[in-house]
Amino acid sequence: MDQVPAAPPGEPALPGDSSVQREAEILLIDALGRELGVGLSKNRRKTVHGSVVEFDGLSVDPPILVEAWAHQGKPLSAQKYKVMTEALKLVWAESTFFPDGARKILVLADDAAAAHFRGTSWMAAALLHLGIEVRVVTLPDEIRERIRLAQVRQFR
Repeated sequence: MDQVPAAPPGEPALPGDSSVQREAEILLIDALGRELGVGLSKNRRKTVHGSVVEFDGLSVDPPILVEAWAHQGKPLSAQKYKVMTEALKLVWAESTFFPDGARKILVLADDAAAAHFRGTSWMAAALLHLGIEVRVVTLPDEIRERIRLAQVRQFR
């Protein structure tokens, strides 16, 4: 799916613009890397068959695969499935690029957003079974508020 370009400086953001969340996801990856004591960076990998996959955060040594989600508040149904799609990507990427194993982490920016993936839902059970950690990194209040405002603008 094509990304909606950000509005020019000084103009209001377009309804579908997700630049605030993308910027916050970079902060999540940086903070998680500091917590883990490793360098995590956005990375793109190509399989032997030509498929290309992008990770929000990757460390080769030690092998760590990370996907970030900056959402604030309880996720809607479709958003839960988006997170689970990211989880499936982590499992597939581990077997494709790190056959000896890799740490797989979903990093979220809000306890309310993470609750469903840590609780008693089948999704939480599946993540646990697949060895995917669900971590929360708390962002500064100013950034959390910017994300909340963007989510209101994006809701259709």
